[in-house]
Amino acid sequence: MPWYDLPAEQLAGYRTSTQEPAELDLWWQRRLDEARAAAAEPALTRYEAGAYAPLEVYDAEFSGAGGDRIKAWYLRPAGGPDAAAPVVVKFIGYGGGRDRPAEHVLLPALGYALLVMDTRGQGGRWSTGATGDHADGWHAGPENARVMTRGIARPEDYYYTRLFTDAVRAVETACALTGASRVAVTGASQGGGLALAAAALVPQLVAVCHADVPFLCDIQRAITLAPHAPYTEVPEFLAHQVDLIPAALDTLRYVDCALLARRITARCLLSVGLMDIICPPSTVFAAYNEIAAGKDLAVHPFTGHEVPGAHIERQLRHLREFLG
Repeated sequence: MPWYDLPAEQLAGYRTSTQEPAELDLWWQRRLDEARAAAAEPALTRYEAGAYAPLEVYDAEFSGAGGDRIKAWYLRPAGGPDAAAPVVVKFIGYGGGRDRPAEHVLLPALGYALLVMDTRGQGGRWSTGATGDHADGWHAGPENARVMTRGIARPEDYYYTRLFTDAVRAVETACALTGASRVAVTGASQGGGLALAAAALVPQLVAVCHADVPFLCDIQRAITLAPHAPYTEVPEFLAHQVDLIPAALDTLRYVDCALLARRITARCLLSVGLMDIICPPSTVFAAYNEIAAGKDLAVHPFTGHEVPGAHIERQLRHLREFLG
């Protein structure tokens, strides 16, 4: 895939033209307060102790948006909770779920406690999940789902409003389980967008944010530029549902990480591939350029929608420096 987005000199200074909704902070505060009011205690069940020793692995469950029970993996070094141990919350890319704990053992092996949030109503495409979108049975289990337009006519009903709320509750749950006052958040693609959202919505709890090739940034530009799904789900839908165009575009402003990023106080490390046809490079720069906190951006000129191995080692060094 050739370079198809803005030239490098324009990318460096690119800013979103989308206007932030009025009282966006108050709107999100109401969503989060509703979820907290409906929450029950998290539950942990030890998982495959013999297979994962000396790590401790738990099949976890916590309350997300609307009180819906969200599955997770909780992995930690042997010996029980240690308030001094660094804690990371991990989010998953579009279509995937939490998968098996074996996919997530690197950070616990290096001494980090790790909470891996399952993704409601996904987990049926490239990795497995176990969480439905609603506890009331509308979408009772994991799906090979296209969710970009689910509830898009109203921000209160939108799928990503629920998922961002789940991400905040995952951070709050990780703090409650470990005793940590602040954590790191990490993810790629959709997971990167969730990391940015969590860092923006509960900045007091997030010390470090790693967001690789993040999705859900400068969304109104992305849906007119990205040649590949999942952004293309929105224009395909609005090409026929023309009466919903104003409402849908308004809804997308409430979950646009380029707008939410202005609230981030965490130390950030983002990555972007200049040949990315899923998350256009300019949309990543749009989010990065709104972050006022300490930040770094790894620009990979010949990379698409993926994370080079060298960048993973850079993330490990970044965690040691800013989370420890």
